[in-house]
Amino acid sequence: MILFRRFRVLILTVFLVACSVHIVIDLLPRLERRNSSTSSRSPQTPACSCPRGPGEEAPGWAAWPNKHTLRLLQDFSSEPGSNLTSHSREKASTAEAPSRVDNQHQNHQQQQDQRARPRLEGHERRGDHETAFSRRPTAKGSRLHALFEHPLYKRPLPTLTEEDTLFNVNTDIRFDPKAAENQEWHGQEKDGDYAPTGDLSSDSYPNWLRFHIGINRYELYSRHNPVIDAMLKDLVTQRITSVAMKSGGTQLKLIMTFQNYGQALFKPMKQTREQETPPDFFYFSDFERHNAEIAAYHLDRILDFRRVPPVAGRLVNMTKEIRDVTRDKKLWKTFFISPANNICFYGECSYYCSTEHALCGKPDQIEGSLAAFLPDLALAKRKTWRNPWRRSYHKRKKAEWEVDPDYCEEVKQSPPYDSGTRLLDIMDMTIFDFLMGNMDRHHYETFEKFGNETFIIHLDNGRGFGKHSHDEVSILAPLSQCCRVKKSTHLRLQLLAKEEYKLSALMEESLQRDLLAPILIHPHLEAMDRRLRLVLQVLADCIEKEGYSSVVEDDLASEGMDVASDTRR
Repeated sequence: MILFRRFRVLILTVFLVACSVHIVIDLLPRLERRNSSTSSRSPQTPACSCPRGPGEEAPGWAAWPNKHTLRLLQDFSSEPGSNLTSHSREKASTAEAPSRVDNQHQNHQQQQDQRARPRLEGHERRGDHETAFSRRPTAKGSRLHALFEHPLYKRPLPTLTEEDTLFNVNTDIRFDPKAAENQEWHGQEKDGDYAPTGDLSSDSYPNWLRFHIGINRYELYSRHNPVIDAMLKDLVTQRITSVAMKSGGTQLKLIMTFQNYGQALFKPMKQTREQETPPDFFYFSDFERHNAEIAAYHLDRILDFRRVPPVAGRLVNMTKEIRDVTRDKKLWKTFFISPANNICFYGECSYYCSTEHALCGKPDQIEGSLAAFLPDLALAKRKTWRNPWRRSYHKRKKAEWEVDPDYCEEVKQSPPYDSGTRLLDIMDMTIFDFLMGNMDRHHYETFEKFGNETFIIHLDNGRGFGKHSHDEVSILAPLSQCCRVKKSTHLRLQLLAKEEYKLSALMEESLQRDLLAPILIHPHLEAMDRRLRLVLQVLADCIEKEGYSSVVEDDLASEGMDVASDTRR
């Protein structure tokens, strides 16, 4: 009996020694990485909070770990001892951010090679995010450069007063972080974070704040403002420090905060570029497209409206840049690993937020659009207006404008459409939506400070570019019923119909600069040329019926511009 007990003790000892050896072997690479990362620190620097070791109990999917241990998915996707085959495409250390950017772009290029239309030569060889936004369209022979040099795109603004600018900022005003009323300002700083000190001049403000300061009564941003290109670069390169779901809306959208405390609205990829909206889908049940948001920004700029906030495409790592940094428990709990070993999540929203409509990475990378936030409502209030030509959003009922051909006469007699430029701005928005095929313009917004004499902000353009094979002529109802348009808009449309300023070619050139290019497939680009001709035909019919002076509102007379002859050459 004693020998038997000694034998059992011996077997147990051997088993424990074997387990210890395996644990030590598995921990050695992690300890080496930790030692190498801490060797350069000073003795006073506290050690980092590292992931759990294989011998430790990992929290369950339903558990809510603290901010520094929120790395469960990363461990599953990238640890050598994992039994999964999906691996993270990025390096684990944030100190290796430049190489991570390169890896993201290289992996995205491999995905793009499988698409129907290959990248344009030259864009394939871009190695990082920096290059994507350093190539400005000013090269000799560039159509965009020629367009922006045209007199129509050099119209000066009226002299701005304090009442015409959204914020009145003097050069001696200092940066006050607390003014943003964002809790992120009061959080603990991290290594490498942008740390506001309160001693920065207005010239040293982050790009998102300089964008906000530049907003005025007539435009969101000026034509050649270098801050916009810098902001587009920030949307792609800035480190994401927190993520939360946006409340409201029918589909999932995320609010992302960056290390410089700027914020952007993230719309993830739901459909491929080649996938058209099925013909039996109602406009209000269609998916929102991330590439439509990107293309809408570029189209708005080419039309010289400049009423869409800057938007850029970005590849996001779902583990490191969403799940690991979110403090939204509802969002965190919807992450899972698919049978194909891809990381997925679905969030919470009114529609399309379930495991059947989950957003999955490959294995943990996902495309999306990032739209720069407008100033906080506490600092710059906005007024929401119901679009007079809003659709019924009902499967059987029709809106009043669809059954009453004289509907515009009623609108013209109602404020704010009975004076000022608001009705003409609605016509601009109508043309913008028709070129995209966007039927979902139920409301629009303006900045409250400027009253009724200001531009319309073109927000939420995700349901554009759904069908390239169909032109929804009903979108043009405001234009055909009212027969009104600004002279500057009419001349620009005529310019973009010319071969040397062809709209599709301008859009293609402009969209090449985005990281996720190609943004639109050729049939969508060709559809814009076709729709532009339809818009000009509607205006031609109006002019023939009511006369040029009754249809075209001359908004160039006060500027003394003689651009008509140059446009019609």
